[in-house]
Amino acid sequence: MEDQIKFYENKLAFEMDPSDLFEAMNKGEKIIALDARKPFGFEAEHIPNAINISHREMNLETTQHLDKAVLYVTYCDGIGCNASTKGALNMSRLGFRVKELIGGIAWWKFDGYATEGTQGNKGGLKIECAC
Repeated sequence: MEDQIKFYENKLAFEMDPSDLFEAMNKGEKIIALDARKPFGFEAEHIPNAINISHREMNLETTQHLDKAVLYVTYCDGIGCNASTKGALNMSRLGFRVKELIGGIAWWKFDGYATEGTQGNKGGLKIECAC
């Protein structure tokens, strides 16, 4: 039973859902969405105010301008993509506080939140989850 409790505690410590990210951003918490996809994906559509560093490009040089006091929430396309996991691992290795966005930008849009970029959308009516 203790192993199971520890598993779920760890899961919550390292993952965040779109609703929690949206709420944290709106409350002005020190949190930044970090798109870990290639630049063309970010340019097409991304979470508002997100930054883009492809997981393949994350290193001391490309992250030196980032504030280590901020929580970075990595994301990618969704459950069929592991760029957010690779990005979270890289950022953790570089000494940053990181969580991974469950479901990526696909679930962000599914929950009705707006996106920016050449294919961005204004989002729909936000339907609160029963969480």
